[in-house]
Amino acid sequence: MRLDATGLRRQQTITLSLLFLAGVVNFFDRASLSVANNTVRAELHLDATQMGWLLSAFSLAYGFSQLPLIGVMRRIGGRWALGGGLGLWSTAQLLTGVVRGLPSFLVFRVLLGVGESPFYPAGVQSLREWFPAESRARATALMNMSQTLALAAAPPVLTLMMLRIGWRGMFEVLGALGLVVAAAWCWLYRSREVAAAATTQGESAWEVLLRQRTVWGMMLGFGGINYTVWLYTAWIPGYLQTARHLSLARSGWVAAVPFLFGAAGMAASGIFSDLWVRRGSRPVRVHRMNLIVGMVLSALGTLVVVHSASTVMAVGGISAALFFIHFAGTSGWGYAQAIGGVKHAASLGALQNFASFMIASAAPVLTGWLLDRTQSFTLSLEACSTMTLLGALSYATLGRPSEVEDTA
Repeated sequence: MRLDATGLRRQQTITLSLLFLAGVVNFFDRASLSVANNTVRAELHLDATQMGWLLSAFSLAYGFSQLPLIGVMRRIGGRWALGGGLGLWSTAQLLTGVVRGLPSFLVFRVLLGVGESPFYPAGVQSLREWFPAESRARATALMNMSQTLALAAAPPVLTLMMLRIGWRGMFEVLGALGLVVAAAWCWLYRSREVAAAATTQGESAWEVLLRQRTVWGMMLGFGGINYTVWLYTAWIPGYLQTARHLSLARSGWVAAVPFLFGAAGMAASGIFSDLWVRRGSRPVRVHRMNLIVGMVLSALGTLVVVHSASTVMAVGGISAALFFIHFAGTSGWGYAQAIGGVKHAASLGALQNFASFMIASAAPVLTGWLLDRTQSFTLSLEACSTMTLLGALSYATLGRPSEVEDTA
């Protein structure tokens, strides 16, 4: 697709707006079970470990579903990959409203994970196609901000929906909204010529990527990011209600605060990265620095939560942890774009997502298991801080580029 300057700006606006909207739907759907955690457990007679498995069923399915995307995203194209995924995950979300027990609930959580799997690889590919290097970090940050803004809005909005129409009605409404967004994406989004063209012959994405030490460092390092993100996404409402004794209604509003800080961390990462790239810094160096510094500071924020004497201090620690983990995570996607280039950005994003969610999937079930046995979140939060620091170490050692060309 060849466009003049006006047409290019129009397509950039359409692409980013639809990705942002799809991201909001995506993370409202992810947050829905976390918000409904205690209510669902009471109605379906589930313990915390079973709820942990429900939360992890999504992330495991999401992670494994990245594998088929590696090397084929350029042939599928972002239009149909994300459009089909949106349709599948929204249908699964809608049908969750009729579950009657753990087995059927698990099935729909798996389908939700499978459906959501193309979102980030397709989003990274779309932004890599339409945005130049000097503005790509801000575009990526805005796409990512849909995540934390949705997670900030989700607790109060979804709590209100639950109080009005019940948790089942909440799932059904969210699923219906997602189907509308899927139709809009397929109707309005177009790929550029570079993405629509057939792939060239030669080495597969698997061969190119897996032989690079840097890629292995990214896979392990991003696991530290997603472990942290997924623990807080899955358990913030439950933590506030169980450990801080807040009511369902109040916890919904308080839980929004840390996610707003997470959105601010994403915005800061995008602005900071683009500023340094425009000044002549290489994207790989900027993003790697953001990753390491952000993850270390996030781990310290989680330790503040462990030693909090008050709810205010605990929420402050969670807010710091999410600000810095999303500051780092936004650069994680920028790093994948810079290392993978236009040819392998989507495949590298999928590979990174797969490995990281294999690690992150332990967070909800381990937290639930420890909560059942200790009646405390202390060990879970200490494990989270350790995982974040190990991720930073991976980026600092294995994830350091050697002979990898910066193709941004």
